[in-house]
Amino acid sequence: MSTYVYGITDGSQAKLPDGMGGVGDPPRPVRILKEGDLAAVVSDAPEGLRPKRKDLLAHQSVLAEAGAGGCVLPMRFGSVAPDDDTVTAVLAERAEHYKERLRTLDGKVEYNIKATHDEEAVLHRVMAENPELRAQTEANRQAGGGSYEEKLRLGEMVVAAVKAREAEDAAEVQHDLAAVAAAVSAGPESTGWLANVSFLVDRDAAEEFMASVEQVRKSRPHLELRVNGPLPPYSFVEPGPAEPAGSTAGAESSGE
Repeated sequence: MSTYVYGITDGSQAKLPDGMGGVGDPPRPVRILKEGDLAAVVSDAPEGLRPKRKDLLAHQSVLAEAGAGGCVLPMRFGSVAPDDDTVTAVLAERAEHYKERLRTLDGKVEYNIKATHDEEAVLHRVMAENPELRAQTEANRQAGGGSYEEKLRLGEMVVAAVKAREAEDAAEVQHDLAAVAAAVSAGPESTGWLANVSFLVDRDAAEEFMASVEQVRKSRPHLELRVNGPLPPYSFVEPGPAEPAGSTAGAESSGE
């Protein structure tokens, strides 16, 4: 039977309510595997596990209970090891790494920020910033719309200007929010987002971080920001003792 891994914590703080269930139908009993000063919160892994809402919530619930007594390093949904022995062996092998992560992440949460452009607003912005673009638009207008080649050239200029603005906005969003974060982790690029960045934030600084997000929104009305958090600090734990069972499952857990 393979082993489903929820998270890693300090062995002295590893406690769970009696009879707690985790993922699966019926829910698999959650247990604690200790190795030295560390402990892994695990259960048997159900076959054919998929990121259904019920199991995603069960994963989060186990992490919340495990973290009630102290810091827990969360594994992404779908993290499965071949067996219990593999989990304890990795805990022993990477003990110093996990202890360092527990110290660093104690009292911190993750906020994931995804940014995209408001299409109409960004077109207005790039036109205002680009005299050459305005001149070409006016020339086409005076020519009754312009020739096919002129229209094509204008379209290419607009695309290039928007792409340049995407790169600048992505860098500026990360820079502005990093000022109130303990660490930053860039997420995988995905279609539709010009920025996908996770920020490690002290719980005590969460209000200040969200105020900074609102300031970014006000100062850049052509941007649309999606905030997911506070989350367990998934993006600041790796590598873990198990690989996610599927990339979809891992992404679902962190809101990506």
